[in-house]
Amino acid sequence: MSAHKFKFQMYRSLQQNIPNIYADARKAADEINIPKELRGKFGLTGAISGCPAPLRDDIMEFSEHGAKEVIPLAKLVDEIRELVKSVYGDEYDACPVTTCEAGLWVTFDSLFSPPMMGRGDNYRARYIAPYEKHLHHQGSYGRPFPARYKDVLADRGSTAGELGFYGKRQNNLDTIIVPLAGARYDVHGIKYHPVPLLTDVDPDESLDILTEHASIHAPFLTGITSLGYETPGYGYAVKDEEGTPILQKYLADLAHSYDIPYVIDNAWGLPFVGCNPLKNGADVIIYSMDKATGSATSGLIIGKEEFLVPIRRAMGVHGDRYGTTASYGKAAYVAFDPGKEALLTQIQALKVLRDNPKVLTKPVDVLENIIKEEFANINLPAHLKDGILISKSYNSTAVEINYEKTWSNGELGIPIFSIEDMYAGSNIFQTGMAQMGVIPTVAYDGNIYVSTGLATTDNKGRLLEDVTRYAIKALVRLIEITCKYAGIA
Repeated sequence: MSAHKFKFQMYRSLQQNIPNIYADARKAADEINIPKELRGKFGLTGAISGCPAPLRDDIMEFSEHGAKEVIPLAKLVDEIRELVKSVYGDEYDACPVTTCEAGLWVTFDSLFSPPMMGRGDNYRARYIAPYEKHLHHQGSYGRPFPARYKDVLADRGSTAGELGFYGKRQNNLDTIIVPLAGARYDVHGIKYHPVPLLTDVDPDESLDILTEHASIHAPFLTGITSLGYETPGYGYAVKDEEGTPILQKYLADLAHSYDIPYVIDNAWGLPFVGCNPLKNGADVIIYSMDKATGSATSGLIIGKEEFLVPIRRAMGVHGDRYGTTASYGKAAYVAFDPGKEALLTQIQALKVLRDNPKVLTKPVDVLENIIKEEFANINLPAHLKDGILISKSYNSTAVEINYEKTWSNGELGIPIFSIEDMYAGSNIFQTGMAQMGVIPTVAYDGNIYVSTGLATTDNKGRLLEDVTRYAIKALVRLIEITCKYAGIA
């Protein structure tokens, strides 16, 4: 039985015991025998913006060779376009950008926000964003509606104030935040805040709710967005026979019934291998190419040509004024223009994804086996162990460890840290890993995503099993330690 009656008491106890948790974590790192020379130099994912994975040899060699040649950037962009069309067909196009967030920004401004030119007052526009994880990305380019969500983003971002996080909101654009059927939005964390718990999302009932909201806001509706992931912890457990999340297909159908675009944020995802617009019906998909894909820091927008034309015009790459099929000029979002070396790495990464995807998917199979083996031995009560759900994602080259079901039957479960905890530095599953010499991964909302790349793979992308196992053992021990101080184990 838990030492606490209410969950806020458990999180208060954790906050008070952070020094003890850190001390035990450092001791556990020694017991696991994590080599001293490895500590602080390897981690649970190579797919976080603050610490990207080293580039594979093939990507480095291709980039270095091209960097020594004289190549117009428009030629490199056209090569990326050709690679995308060779997989998805001629009706699709591409536009590289500096980052995924840059891709979101130019896409939402190009497709969702109202025009600024023309006489008279500007009209308002609205786009629908399901209330899912990472809402501060895909759901933050308009002012939240209804009013109950106006503080949903709270303190997120490194810089407070109008020119910090909130400054990216588009003029006269609202975000219609729609909770999903079967989801729970319980309050958790040391920095106590609602968290999306999505393993039981019902796509059919969710479609009814989304359709009702679309009908209410029909005169203002300009787009629908969502994440592109396919795991249970992100609400996409229900799939069709091809493995495509049903909810994503429903969102596409709903958008098209209003003749508006469906835009997917697939930052931690792979082109070609993962989220597929030919199957889910997305009009635009945006990637962070330095995360799962393994390119240098950059982003990529892929979508139907109809929607890529205004995006490419906003980037200044869609033809010269005197008439060409491509250019490299000035436009509203030229600041999001990636450099030559980034374009070269994207080309090589896309070639590998098209022609030899096992370079990225095979390590995920091995990673999944290691995680299942180590978590089978976790020292927790049976009801907590049974609530841990492990799922593989080729799209994200990751394995998802979801534990929201440890909170079943009204019992306190494995502590869930909010995204506010991540930004406040009170997410023990992240800060505690750093105490063990392991660079942490995304670990909030009862969901932990572990992927390859951060010194857990060699220079050809092959998984280093012994190094990977150190990281997973550390994660298991930190969960055990945290549960002890939470009074549940």
